Amino acid sequence: MSIQTLAPEALDALMSSHIAEYPDFPEPGILFRDITPLLRDADALRTVIRHWASVVPADVEVIIGTEARGFVLGAPLAYELGVGFVPVRKAGKLPGTPRSRTYDLEYGTATIEIAEGALAPGVRTLVVDDLLATGGTAAATVALARELGADVLGAHFLIELSGLAGRERLGDLPVTALWSIDDEASPAS
Repeated sequence: MSIQTLAPEALDALMSSHIAEYPDFPEPGILFRDITPLLRDADALRTVIRHWASVVPADVEVIIGTEARGFVLGAPLAYELGVGFVPVRKAGKLPGTPRSRTYDLEYGTATIEIAEGALAPGVRTLVVDDLLATGGTAAATVALARELGADVLGAHFLIELSGLAGRERLGDLPVTALWSIDDEASPAS
């Protein structure tokens, strides 16, 4: 594993130059933060993943990524750490009888699912996603992991919109965001 810790100023410069903004998407009043510029720049993505690996709890065994950008970021992070990866999917995408949880979004509701037996009881996990806004998706993902008996060590996000108080939805769970934006009016990414 290639641990690469960035100075806060370097991380801020990298993130601010690799996140695009789209006003009024997906609906009026929302400022969409798009991580596609980061994803298409191999060097920048590798740098972010390696930096992220340097701040993950040392005893994590499995990364849990929430569809869809949690897959895109969580899988390479798991690879970099040499640990497993478990996806949490949108409803209807998993075979068998998955566990599900419905929750409120900034502009509607959604249901996510995890495969029954995807996590062994007591396995040390970390929830990973691209954005922490109001915390609904993250709280639902944590609840599903705990229903399967996982030990959730924390939740890690690429970006946090700090003005939306998503951390509060996660209670006393340790929360880490690589880049924080103080922004109350822009919950989507």
